[in-house]
Amino acid sequence: MSAPLPDEPMSGDPLHGDALHGDALHGDRLADYAARLEQLAIEHGLEFDPVHFDMVPNRFMLEIAVYGLPVRMRHWSFGVRYIHQLVRQHMGHSRIFEVMFPGDPCRAFMLEHNSLAENTLVTAHVLGHADFARNNALFQRFMGMAGGHILEQSAARAHRLEAALAEHGQERVEAVLDAALALEAHIDIGQPLHRLRYPEYLKAPASGSPDRAFRDRYTRLPGEGEPPAPDTRRQRAPLPPHPEHDLLWFIAQYGAELEEWERDIFLAVREEAYYFHPIFACQIMNEGWASYWHARLLREAGFLPHELYLAALKSHSDVVRPYAGGQQLALALNPYHLGFAMWEHIIEREGLDAARRIMREEDDFGFVRNYLDADLARELDLFVHETRTDGETRIANRDIHAIREAILAPKYNNGAPSVAVTLLKPDGSLELRHDFQHDGRGLDLQQAERVMEYVGRIWRRPVSLNTVDFRGVMRTLSARKTGF
Repeated sequence: MSAPLPDEPMSGDPLHGDALHGDALHGDRLADYAARLEQLAIEHGLEFDPVHFDMVPNRFMLEIAVYGLPVRMRHWSFGVRYIHQLVRQHMGHSRIFEVMFPGDPCRAFMLEHNSLAENTLVTAHVLGHADFARNNALFQRFMGMAGGHILEQSAARAHRLEAALAEHGQERVEAVLDAALALEAHIDIGQPLHRLRYPEYLKAPASGSPDRAFRDRYTRLPGEGEPPAPDTRRQRAPLPPHPEHDLLWFIAQYGAELEEWERDIFLAVREEAYYFHPIFACQIMNEGWASYWHARLLREAGFLPHELYLAALKSHSDVVRPYAGGQQLALALNPYHLGFAMWEHIIEREGLDAARRIMREEDDFGFVRNYLDADLARELDLFVHETRTDGETRIANRDIHAIREAILAPKYNNGAPSVAVTLLKPDGSLELRHDFQHDGRGLDLQQAERVMEYVGRIWRRPVSLNTVDFRGVMRTLSARKTGF
């Protein structure tokens, strides 16, 4: 892995040298170093599931990074991401050294044209990711729900999608994927992956309730007979009974006109969103933990040739530096840089046992709020900046609380606006509401209108969204597309 690595999926445990392919001499030496680094990691208390490594060409690695998986459902948006990533690479803004997927076993891919020093560093880095994925509570919870075989599952989904394309045509299938991928961040992480539909009817009052005692007293009054029997007809429960934030789940469960293959696509995108959630929610912690351990393992690996260690150290420096260089101020946050600095700071002050406890219990919200202190923020020269309408960018705040919240702001609600289903009407029309008070801002109306068009085309009944514009004025967006 190396300088600034893009957001990468991560991984799991013992290295299997026989899974390393590429130049024979390079592969043999790397397999030897990998086995010895693994043993060194175990001696330091790292715990991990087996990790299978494959060396792949740059084009394949780029496709994995863009699609998020080696084999995934085809969609035009991935082609746009591919071009964007290719441009970034050509401009020198991004280089992908490895991609790793948690599971049992975990799968890790490294570039075949990396140097031996770079792939040795990647191996040590992956061991840190593997330890994190095995022990962090959020990873364990979501891996338990989504399963540890994401590559096989995504390949099976891609196969089903190809069958749907052959049967229903590109236009119909692409429209479903447009809607599902536009909503992929709109899951409810407080709910399990596999959940039941809401009860169709309200609960009937329990017999022997206070109402029964009243009825008994009523019949004992002089001249009174049995009171009228209560209405025993079952009442339908409102849908949803409370605001439902898992839009993918609700549409898949209650879209009356969706066909089974369409529901399957929505649920497949939702399951992948659950798999990737802890990677997104723990990125600073996870990248920092892996970077701390690759630095420490390489430093203590006395079996590595001196020149190889120095070359690996150079790659390490590229990975954990701020995005800016020289005397420039960095306006973008490198999660490797911040996470590595925070773990070093914690271990120096509180010890490795305390760091392991924090690693097990926290996500990025708790990690940054509880362990990024003013001293470290000052040392790292962290600040909040703002850009004026005339294009001038200036430092707005160096308060530690403002810095923490600015770092975490893109992570709220999976990086998406807080939108919930509030009502499914008897005629099948759907009402959504944007919680702009919680979000603290209005929606990008142009983007919201496009998403509403996607949703309306799949829901095939009227859909409305209540929100505010950038001035705080109430707006209702409507979609009345009714299918194909």
